[in-house]
Amino acid sequence: MNTKKKSGNPITRFIGSYSFIMIFIAILVAYLIINGKATTFNGVMNILRHSAVVGILSFGMGMVIITGGIDLSVGSMLALIGGMGVVVFNGTNSIFLTLLVSLAVGCALGFINGLLIGKVKMPPFIVTLATMLIYRSISQYYLRTLTLSIYSMDASKPAFDPIYKFGQMKVFGFIPMAGIILLLVTVVMVFISTSTKFGKSVYAIGSNERAARLAGINVEWTQVAVYTITGLLCGISTFMWLAMNGSVDAATIGKSNEMYAIAAVVIGGISMSGGKGKLLGVLFGAMSYTIIDKIISSLGLDALINDSIKGSILLLAVFIQIAIPAIRARLHKAAA
Repeated sequence: MNTKKKSGNPITRFIGSYSFIMIFIAILVAYLIINGKATTFNGVMNILRHSAVVGILSFGMGMVIITGGIDLSVGSMLALIGGMGVVVFNGTNSIFLTLLVSLAVGCALGFINGLLIGKVKMPPFIVTLATMLIYRSISQYYLRTLTLSIYSMDASKPAFDPIYKFGQMKVFGFIPMAGIILLLVTVVMVFISTSTKFGKSVYAIGSNERAARLAGINVEWTQVAVYTITGLLCGISTFMWLAMNGSVDAATIGKSNEMYAIAAVVIGGISMSGGKGKLLGVLFGAMSYTIIDKIISSLGLDALINDSIKGSILLLAVFIQIAIPAIRARLHKAAA
């Protein structure tokens, strides 16, 4: 039995474990100050809505990064899944089939990534870089064969109004339905990562793959499962996008979403080296990045500089991840 006491007081331990909450609060306060009187309650609640699409797929990215991998194809998955979803909706007038196809195509695309990475042992960066190009290319090519410029859901279909109203719905008049879906996904993913054998296996692989294998964990199929789950979450994200917007531009949807997802994961406190971090942080990381976007708009900065600022924030977040452990190690060494 381990009788060693945890060092530090409870407040220090809480800040160390849940620093992503402190970061979120700090960014939110900055936004409220900068936006001033222009801030409304609905505007603040819409942070959840605007975080939903990237936030949901970021949970998949978070799990992938915990295993020590990466997935650069999530944005292109949105394009291909969205295109297939629109085609199915227009052909069947069925919300259920649209959702089913979105989830199935997402799982299939993620499974392809996972199979190449987990079983074939190809590097995650190379595999997902390749599928990032392949998935978007297929989506754009298929769009051209339909002689269309954009995948657009047929508003004359009887099922269009219900799905569009679902995307715009606010529970109790102020909580966006998209935000509620994001929160539900958060609960499920946090449960999987903290309270299941599969979740513990994911962390074990990221911490030490060789030790995980010796412990009896099926490393290959766990990796396949993680990428498949990422594809499933992309399917949910895409369905929410369709419900909120009603159309998909194969050339632009999901562009840079892989960077935004990685940023949400890093700001949420998950280590890029794998094996460390809490998936709960992804929710706060995604919302923090959404607020940063709103701050940039509130400051009236040129839209063309937007990604430069976001990229700089991502670099800063990774730098802090590297610097803090190094500083702690030096302080510990000096104290000894």
